[in-house]
Parts: sequence; C-alpha cells; structure tokens
Amino acid sequence: MGNFLTGKVVAVTGAGRGIGRAVALAAAAEGARVVVNDYGVSVDGASPTSEVAESVVKEIEAAGGEAVAVADDISTMAGGQRLVDTALASYGRIDGVVCVAGILRERMLFNMSEEEWDSVVATHLKGTFTVFRAASAVMRGQRSGTLIGFTSGNHQGSVAQANYSAAKGGIISLVRSAALGLHKYGVTANAVAPVARTRMSAGVPMELTEIGEPEDVAAFVVYLLSDRAREAKVTGQVYTVAGPRIAVWAQPRELRSAHACGGWTPETIAEFLPGAVGVDPMPMLARLEEMERAAREGDRPNAR
Repeated sequence: MGNFLTGKVVAVTGAGRGIGRAVALAAAAEGARVVVNDYGVSVDGASPTSEVAESVVKEIEAAGGEAVAVADDISTMAGGQRLVDTALASYGRIDGVVCVAGILRERMLFNMSEEEWDSVVATHLKGTFTVFRAASAVMRGQRSGTLIGFTSGNHQGSVAQANYSAAKGGIISLVRSAALGLHKYGVTANAVAPVARTRMSAGVPMELTEIGEPEDVAAFVVYLLSDRAREAKVTGQVYTVAGPRIAVWAQPRELRSAHACGGWTPETIAEFLPGAVGVDPMPMLARLEEMERAAREGDRPNAR
C-alpha cells in the first residue's frame, strides 16, 4: 500500500472493468477509500448487473483497502447524487470523482437513431454532469476537491461515432467550465483521453500505433487526484495517456482574423477569407484519407 492518496475519499464511475477498475484499485492502493460505481452493463449499454461493482470492492478489501459499491445508473440525477451521498454516509467526505463510465452505439450519422444518440450522450456527458453536480456542491463547502472527466481523441470527430465524439467534446467543455467556476473554492477539474486496451478499444477498426494498459492511465489519474497536482495548479487541462506517453492538448484559441470597414458581404468574404483567414487543416481528415488509401492498397490502416 502506498500513501499518495492517504485520507482521501474517491468515487469512480465505470469502475467494474477496464480503466475504471484500474483507477479504483490504484486509488485504494495509494490509501484512498473508494466508492466503486458500475451499472454493470455491456459495451452497448444492455444487461445491467450490480455484481460487477461488488467484485471490485472485494478485490480492494482483499488487498487491505476500504471500498463500498454503488450500482446506480449515473446518467440520472438521482444516480449521480446517490454516488456522492454514499461517499458521505460511508466516509464523511468526498475528495475526488473520476467519471469513466461509457457505452458505444456505433452508427453513421445519416443512419443514427434518436435512441442511439440519447443513450451515448446520457451515459458519457450527462453521467459526468450528474456526478460533477453532486460532488461540486460538497467540495465547494469543503473548499477542496478534484473532478476528473474522461474524454477521447475522438472529440476531434469520428466517422461513425458522432454521438460519442459529441459527448466527449462536451465533457472537455464541461471540465473547463468547472475549472473556471470552482477555482475560487479550491476545486480543480481536468480531463483524461486514454489510449488503452479495454472492451471499448477492442472494437477500433484499425491498428493503434500507440496504446497502453489501463494501469498506465490509472497512475496518471492518481496523480491528478493528489495534493501534488493541486500544488502544481493543474486544472482546466486535457491530457492524453498512451502507454509511456503523456501529452497535453492546447487550449482553444483563435488563429487568424480579418476586419472589413463597413461590414462584410458574401462577395467580400469570398474574396478575402481564403487568403486572409483561411482554414485550420483538420488532422483527422488527413488521417482518414491516409487510411482510405491504405485500405485500397490492401493494408490495415494505422491510427496514431
């Protein structure tokens, strides 16, 4: 047992399997008392079972740690609130929440159903909001705490996961908003974009040239939950963790601008925009074209 998180109470959603489980185990190993949340569904969101969360609690207890299971659906306000209420009832405080829970409903945009959109956005984005909402109210009073959302490199866009990409992009904006709104209360908020071998990554239709294990991501999350990250004033950030590589994403900012005396018309925009303002090339589009070329030539495409 380590002591990086000694005395802290941490709640982890999606903690029954994969990265969530690794985070829960790592946090407990570093001295945190852990609230293990998992609705126990399959990758597509079906067949919930409470046994998934309970099995991780048993692992933590067997290793000498403290944990309690919550099998609620955090895509509901009541579910997010119960997660935090359980931490308070069991341990008297909440120092960190880590929102890993997610599902996939892969479909091309022009074929996507309302249910496929709603269920993915509800689990990823609303599920992060419900937990952040409940936890931040307590952390504000404590004047300390850490919120961690899980995003993806797919926030840049995806060919057949518009629902997932939109939700992951929303999580980044939610994290940045939380960082701004809660800064004066001593609460930090960050997002992690993992690249690791999990149930969800197993279905990626390409070879990932950089991929790690859930434990790589868990180590980074433990750092973000710690006082060391707070002392370093780490907040409002998006990090990628891919095996041995850690990267930070740029903050959104304008690149170029142009001004027109007397306002713009479609004609003057057509004349000046291409040269004066232009475009910011889309990296994912370039990769897509590369993968399409590789597929035509009979190669399995790679994704960096």
